[in-house]
Amino acid sequence: MKRLIVMLAAGLALAACSKEEPAPDPVRPVLSMQVKAEDQENLGRFAGTIQARYESNLGFRVPGRIARRLVDVGAEVEKGALLAVLDPTDQQNQLRAAQGDLARVQAQFINAQANARRQQELFNRGVGAQAQLDVALTDLKTTQASLDQAKASVNQAKDQLNYAELRTDHAGIVTAWNAEAGQVVSAGQQVVTLARPDIKEAVIDLPASLAERLPPDGVFLVAGQLDPSVHTTATVREIEPQAQSATRTRRARLTLAETPPAFRLGTAISVTLSTAITPRIELPVSALQDVDGKTRIWLLDTQTQTVQPRDVTVISREGGSALVNGGVKAGERIVTAGVNSLKPGQKVKIDEDSPR
Repeated sequence: MKRLIVMLAAGLALAACSKEEPAPDPVRPVLSMQVKAEDQENLGRFAGTIQARYESNLGFRVPGRIARRLVDVGAEVEKGALLAVLDPTDQQNQLRAAQGDLARVQAQFINAQANARRQQELFNRGVGAQAQLDVALTDLKTTQASLDQAKASVNQAKDQLNYAELRTDHAGIVTAWNAEAGQVVSAGQQVVTLARPDIKEAVIDLPASLAERLPPDGVFLVAGQLDPSVHTTATVREIEPQAQSATRTRRARLTLAETPPAFRLGTAISVTLSTAITPRIELPVSALQDVDGKTRIWLLDTQTQTVQPRDVTVISREGGSALVNGGVKAGERIVTAGVNSLKPGQKVKIDEDSPR
C-alpha cells in the first residue's frame, strides 16, 4: 500500500514537471500621441492677397487720345511723376485761339482807353458833349470786361493743355492700367490705379453665412502661401454689407497686427480664422475602445513601456475625431492604433513614427 502511494506521488510530480509554463503576453507595437488641450476653435481657412488700404483711380481731366504711357504695372513713382500724356493737338489749338482772342480784345481795350481819354479832355475844355463821354466810358468798361474774359480763357486753355498730362498727387505703386496708348478716353475715365504702400491689409472673401456670425473676438492668422513661416495676426476692419451675387461671399478687409517685409502688395496669403473656446481635448476615433457600454482609452507609461485602460466620457464624434471630457489630461500619452489587442499592464513597443 505504501509502495502504491509513493508511486502515485512520483507520477503526479512527474506530471506537474511535464506541464509547460504559460508564455508571457507578446510585446505589441503601437502608435501613440501626446494629448493636447485645445483652446482655439478653427472656423475655416481662406485664400487672399495683401492689398493697400488706400488706392486712387486716376484719369485725365480732359478727353483725348492717349499718346504715351510712361510707366508699367508694379513701378514705384514719386509725387508729381508723369504717368501718361494725351495727344495735345486739340488743347494747343484751343490755346492759340484763346491767345488770338486776347490779342484782339487787348487792341480794342487800348483803343477804348484812348477814346475815353480823348472824350474826357474835350469835355473838360467844354467842347465835348456829356453823351459822347458816357458812350466812351461805357465802351471802356465793356472792353475791360471782355479783356478779363479773354485772359481767363487763355488761362483755362493753358490748364486744359496741362491736363493732357496725367501726374500723380502722391507717391505710390502702379497696380493696374485700364487704357493703352492709342485709346481714346473721356474726361474722368479710370485710366490707372495707384496704391499707397505705407498701409497694407489682408483681403479675403468670406462665405455670407460665416460673415454674419463672426465672433467679436475672432482672431485671423495670416501667413504667406509660399512661406508659411512668415505670419502675423489680424482683426476685421470692414466687411462689405452685401454678398456678391455670383459667389455669395462678402469681401472682408483685415487690419494686420504687424506687416512683415515679405508681405508685399499682391502677395498670396492663407488666412485661418479661430476663436477662443473653453479648453477641450480632441482625440482620434482610433484611440477609443467601446467595452460593455463604456468608452475607454489606453494610457501609455513611457518609463515602463506598459499600458493601462481608463474610461473617458465622449461629448461628440465627427469624422475621424472625438471630443472627450475627463479621463485624460493634457501631456499624457495614449495609444492611437492597436487598442483592441491590448491587455492591462501589457508591454508595448512605440512605433518610431508616433508623434512625440
